[in-house]
Amino acid sequence: MPRNTSIKSVLIIGSGPIVIGQACEFDYSGSQAALSLKEEGIEVSIINSNPATIMTDKVIADHVYLLPLTVESIEEILKEQHIDAVLPTMGGQTALNLCIEASNIGLWEKYDVKVIGVDVAAIEKTENREEFRQLMIDIGVGVAPSKIANSFLEGKEAAQEIGYPLVIRPSYTLAGTGGGFVHSKDEFDAALSRGLSASPTHEVLVEKAVLGWKEFELELLRDTNDNVIIICTIENFDPMGIHTGDSITVAPGMTLSDKCYQDMRNQAILMMRSIGNFAGGCNVQFSVNPEDEDIIAIEINPRVSRSSALASKATGYPIAKIAAKLAIGYNLDELQNQITKTTSAYFEPTLDYVIVKVPRFNFDKFKGANTELGLQMKAVGEVMAIGRTFIEALQKACQSLETNRAGLGADGRQLRNLEEIMHSLEHPSGDRLFHIKDAFELGVPLESIRKATRIDKWYLVQIQELVALETELRRYQLNNIPKDFFMTLKQKGYSDIQISWLLGNVTEDEVYDRRKALGISRVYKMVDTCAAEFPAQTPYYYSTFEEENESVASDKKKIVVLGSGPNRIGQGIEFDYSCVHGLLAAKEAGFEAIMVNCNPETVSTDFNMADKLYFEPVFWEHVREIIELEKPVGVIVQLGGQTALKMADQLEALGVKIIGTDFQNMDLAEDRGRFSDLLKSLDIPYPKYGVAESAEEAIKVANEVGYPVLVRPSYVLGGQGMSIVINDDDLEKAVVNLLKNLPGNRVLIDHFLDRAEEAESDSICDGEDVHIIGMMEHIEPAGIHSGDSYAVLPPFSLSQAVQDKMAEYSIKLAKALDVRGLLNIQFAVKGENVYVIEANPRASRTVPFIAKAYDVPYINIATKIMLGVNKLKDFKIERKLQGWAIKEPVFSFSKFPEVDKQLGPEMKSTGEAIRFIKDLNDPYFRDLVAKKSMFLSK
Repeated sequence: MPRNTSIKSVLIIGSGPIVIGQACEFDYSGSQAALSLKEEGIEVSIINSNPATIMTDKVIADHVYLLPLTVESIEEILKEQHIDAVLPTMGGQTALNLCIEASNIGLWEKYDVKVIGVDVAAIEKTENREEFRQLMIDIGVGVAPSKIANSFLEGKEAAQEIGYPLVIRPSYTLAGTGGGFVHSKDEFDAALSRGLSASPTHEVLVEKAVLGWKEFELELLRDTNDNVIIICTIENFDPMGIHTGDSITVAPGMTLSDKCYQDMRNQAILMMRSIGNFAGGCNVQFSVNPEDEDIIAIEINPRVSRSSALASKATGYPIAKIAAKLAIGYNLDELQNQITKTTSAYFEPTLDYVIVKVPRFNFDKFKGANTELGLQMKAVGEVMAIGRTFIEALQKACQSLETNRAGLGADGRQLRNLEEIMHSLEHPSGDRLFHIKDAFELGVPLESIRKATRIDKWYLVQIQELVALETELRRYQLNNIPKDFFMTLKQKGYSDIQISWLLGNVTEDEVYDRRKALGISRVYKMVDTCAAEFPAQTPYYYSTFEEENESVASDKKKIVVLGSGPNRIGQGIEFDYSCVHGLLAAKEAGFEAIMVNCNPETVSTDFNMADKLYFEPVFWEHVREIIELEKPVGVIVQLGGQTALKMADQLEALGVKIIGTDFQNMDLAEDRGRFSDLLKSLDIPYPKYGVAESAEEAIKVANEVGYPVLVRPSYVLGGQGMSIVINDDDLEKAVVNLLKNLPGNRVLIDHFLDRAEEAESDSICDGEDVHIIGMMEHIEPAGIHSGDSYAVLPPFSLSQAVQDKMAEYSIKLAKALDVRGLLNIQFAVKGENVYVIEANPRASRTVPFIAKAYDVPYINIATKIMLGVNKLKDFKIERKLQGWAIKEPVFSFSKFPEVDKQLGPEMKSTGEAIRFIKDLNDPYFRDLVAKKSMFLSK
């Protein structure tokens, strides 16, 4: 059946700000869906309040509405645009809930808008725990014994009937919010109260807990002819009891028997067909008894999910893109496979490799948080790695995490306390994977580890084999390692730096040179959806150690863009936005644009965004070999946050050109002490400061500059390690802790300007001219991280004299640092005095916000200047903002109710929203002004 030609305009509902449990995977899904619909000549409108995303960019949709996600905003759009259909399945739970709310008040009916991609009744069936349970019973799919409860008394009665252990599952919540396990009667009352409070309908499912069972997810697509295909089967490394977003996951499933797999497929298809008559994507979660492979259904989500982005990147099959086409009437056999360009989309992907997803946690930002994992998701991001074997992919994933690990152990960061290790195995937190390896190294038997973790034996055997390999390696010296054994180590995922640590007294470069001399180099394999059965047209690669290399370097002039790795607090989706625009600008400028990144949630790792995609760790060894193969004219590090920036010195040492501001000037800005010296030479005011390399030096400096002082390390992002202290004792503790966690770093001690206002500017410099793209005034005072502060564009209360000084200092610094591209500067303002706090010659988290507010493609402009193809005078820049734009920080403290929510110099927000006002008398804005006055008066 061809597409429904009556649908000429579609509204896509986004997911709003990034929060734990709903992150940039929906930016990817929404962007893909919008581009897919535009291919069909459909006019696409998007509503989303997140300014940091590509989804809210003019390159994605015809009309972008940066509005709060409310039914009032929806109606505002429906009055302005003629919308034929709404697609709510690309924006996570937020979009589905908003769709239901609009449906309940008759909004879609009033404006004659059709809901596509899902049946509203299907949402009700899947989100209402009792309806879902009853439906599963009716269709013959197993479920755990459970009872619904709408009151405290009903919950107590259900618990008494079912027996412990139990799980509480609130209805209509995201990422397990409000849910949890109850092991005994003593814990039940508090858990039930939490669950009932978390559910918007005051409803929970009290269910028998199947702790220790295995967990699987299936990603499905269905068309209007009721054809269903399974895109990917994902197995959780961790057993039931840990939210799938917090679990290590593996595709394809490694430990399923064929019979169990076929049963699971059949049940998933039956479940999808039973929840309504709709075409689109669906995610189904199952639990499997490891003893007899009995299967029970956990839940079904009639939308693209967190796992859909992972499955798309794992297989190369663009789920959201195809789901959007199915939603407008196409059938699977009418659509083309996007990778091969010859086969049908009605063709289940086949993997001849293994992918491993490892979650990224940020517990260091939530001091005092309960780090034990359970039903409520706590991860802030994730990485994905591709290898020929599970263990190769697992080691590559560990290298991708941005936690200073060189792989799975063998890097000097092992835990050696057996009691701590065993506690970690029984009470899982973010680093349990590493502690499993540590346990094997200490000789803990495999069966003891299996009992403590309930992880399938097959996975544990894979990790245990690493310990034997490392024992074998220690028998050799670098110059006599047999080539076959060296090759085995690399095929098992060992990095050169791990091998150097295991050998001792040799450097990473020496290991690299030795293996190159032995002829052991990475080769690159294509992700093709079909295990090489058909030729693929899309250049999407991963590395391994074999003979044949499938990535052939062209003779075109190339640019490599280094991505930002996993999302975490302080480095989020805004850097992916910057990377995507960098790729687009490079292609427009005539370069072959090559992307290197390992984040499956992002648009930058969409296989058709770059000319060539390497889904690889942004880890020096991997980046180095890609550069040696491709021989680019240069590498862009300015757009990928600290992940990319920290490689600038190694690239410089290797003789690789850094596109844009050179390494020496970036390093000058990053080195807090040298930067303060520069400010002094430019006669730019700055807080009194000193640099220390020990606690003793720090105390001496602090007494010279005067308390209170701001303590901060160089070369960090998101305010990591920053603190304000008021005496010698607190300073000593802060400095000792910093130098312990960031060895070799120098600490800057600034006099803290108490009750000062904070402001910032972003600008672009081409080496001659400087264009200030935006100046923002913060609501929160200096001392609260800029990422956690409300920021108003343009300033609303700073005097013209203050703004003129900010502009003057921005221009001076841009020229002094010889900036080519972007520069962010943060200021403290006290009265009419303006002080520079820091400068960052790179993309900042505020540039996407300014670009959306003014409707100017600033990253595109900056990239072309970095590449040297344009000067500022070549661009006609017209700003369109009427009034003011406000950046609102969004927090995920609900995941960590026990932590101190006090804001300070270290960033804690997980995302942001944008709000526009036209009048300074707006009640919302007046409240912010009152808040600012209160802060400054304290």
